[in-house]
Amino acid sequence: MHGGMVAMPGRFRKRIASIDSGESFVNAFKQGDGRRVAVVGGGIIGCLTALYLHRLGANPIVLEKGDAGRESSWAGAGILCPIHPWLYPDSFTRLIDASLALFPSMNEMVEQLSDLKTEWQSSGMMIPLFADDRIHHRDDALAWSKRFGWQVEELDRQQSCELEATMSGHVGGSLLWPNVGQVRNPRLLAAIRKALEICHVPIREQAEVIGVGKNGQGDVASVVLAGGERIDTDAVLLAAGSWSGGLARQIGLELPVEPVKGQIVLLRDEPGKVKHIIKHDDVYLVPRADGHILVGASMERVGFEPGTTEAVVNNLLEATYRITPGLKDSKIIQQWMGFRPGSPDGMPYLGPVDGYPGLWVATGHYRNGVALAPGTADLMSRWIMGEAPQVDLSDFRVNRPAVNIDKVGFPTA
Repeated sequence: MHGGMVAMPGRFRKRIASIDSGESFVNAFKQGDGRRVAVVGGGIIGCLTALYLHRLGANPIVLEKGDAGRESSWAGAGILCPIHPWLYPDSFTRLIDASLALFPSMNEMVEQLSDLKTEWQSSGMMIPLFADDRIHHRDDALAWSKRFGWQVEELDRQQSCELEATMSGHVGGSLLWPNVGQVRNPRLLAAIRKALEICHVPIREQAEVIGVGKNGQGDVASVVLAGGERIDTDAVLLAAGSWSGGLARQIGLELPVEPVKGQIVLLRDEPGKVKHIIKHDDVYLVPRADGHILVGASMERVGFEPGTTEAVVNNLLEATYRITPGLKDSKIIQQWMGFRPGSPDGMPYLGPVDGYPGLWVATGHYRNGVALAPGTADLMSRWIMGEAPQVDLSDFRVNRPAVNIDKVGFPTA
């Protein structure tokens, strides 16, 4: 994904090396002990981790309170790049670098198993720079790119407008990351789900988990569904996205994961009219190969308030037409929304839960769930199966202090 070498943790390097040496990714997993794992949450994190668990020899089941993959995972734009990573600690970049390095082999695996295409492509990403921007990212973005080996080009006004003909002539310049990729979330989810079906991993929908049960030794040994059904397990992974915080409270844990609503507008124009992902603080544009353009996305801390709103949609379109006036004649096709699993500092919660042996958490991925999915699935599946991480994950621990960092965490307005 990058123009330079990625500083991957050792176990990720080992994993990639085994694939690059010619071993088929589909067959590259060891067999485990048949450990029963209940994965709570049927989004991309839960489903992909279940697939990885299966390939490690576990016996997972995915439990989804609604329809699998129809929440944040389906609604997002599929940008395979961290959102403003220079605002995060370096541990976040190292985690996402490792995850993005796994994306090609993960994508190969699910496409081979499912015989479905995810439409993963490298489209590049541009951040246009205007004199009146509320935050000027240029210096921090260039320094971060150099430090972590991300290929970046600095363009002037003329070069920016030549590269993206829809761009406003008021742009002062732009930053271009030519190797950034994207994927169509619904198609990736469809491929992962079909892969799970091929592997006979059960997905139970309309199966709301309301609690866990412990055995005589105090280990988490079952999950309890609404209606009273109990499913025995050897381990439980809480990967319920925006609903993770509420479920954690039912179990007796404090996990500050909340929904952050995002609204998206879908445009249609000539294929290739927008060539790159265009990411600005006020709006982002993600062009698909067929001429559709995703326009997103709002950041609203309004709980689980459903539906799109005229005011937010108009704000997104106004920003689009101001930054890329060449899209004013694009056809508006559809609007939708989703609930991102937000965390106070914008970082996911990963790992075991103190005081609850057998309970694990992988949630709070916020605006980076798709980009972090392969790394999370690899990390959590191996950890649950007994392979301790070889990297410091203290910044992602479940019991870290809940400090709100408004630049990357919960929106303040």
